[in-house]
Amino acid sequence: MRPVRIDARDMHYTQLNQMIRNVVAEGATEITIDHVLGQRFIADGLRGDNVTITINGVPGGDLGMFMSGPTLIVRGNADHAPGNTMDAGTIVIHGSAGDAVAHSMRGGKVFVRDNIGYRGGIHMKQYLEKRPVLVVGGSARAFLGEYMAGGLLIVLGLSGIPPLSERGVGSGIHGGEIYVRGHVDDAILGVGARQKPATDEERHTIAPVIRTFSECFSLDAEHLLSADYTRITPSSARPFANKYTWE
Repeated sequence: MRPVRIDARDMHYTQLNQMIRNVVAEGATEITIDHVLGQRFIADGLRGDNVTITINGVPGGDLGMFMSGPTLIVRGNADHAPGNTMDAGTIVIHGSAGDAVAHSMRGGKVFVRDNIGYRGGIHMKQYLEKRPVLVVGGSARAFLGEYMAGGLLIVLGLSGIPPLSERGVGSGIHGGEIYVRGHVDDAILGVGARQKPATDEERHTIAPVIRTFSECFSLDAEHLLSADYTRITPSSARPFANKYTWE
């Protein structure tokens, strides 16, 4: 089937999402959506490993929620919670994104070229071969990786300001790992999080992800791979155990 182009100007999000589902059901694998301005729930629950959707504009909340397979390329910023509970697939955002990016994400990849808001990667999780990945090219606001239960989160600090500077990093983290390019102040770590310099072996394990991220945005991967990284992990599988009464 030939590539499909949809003009979303002044279109309600329900109509837009119905159109996307219809053309995918008809066999479309390349879809471009123009003039997107705040329409929510784009590609939510959509399936199809061979489907690529290019979004020109600013999609609204919960982009790719429950998605399993497709690739979404956003030529602009995105609102809150892209990748919410995503199962598989890739979201590439050529700009910044709002709060709760990759909320409860359980598989796939989310790449944000610039900055994200509060609570990025909150409650990311993993099971067996399902390991979600969130890479932020710029900086992240407070409570990054809060209640994180699994997965990989990387912040590269390419926006000219510190990658992390606000409190609660890894608050309640009990699984997964966070890598930050450069130094992280102990004062901004949340309850249950600990940090140490990443070893050469650990840096080697995240190198393929950084290379893929760099390819998406035409960045110099070697510059990023040669940098020092801080690794943030859980200090305990039950960080809040002492908050409960046990009999």
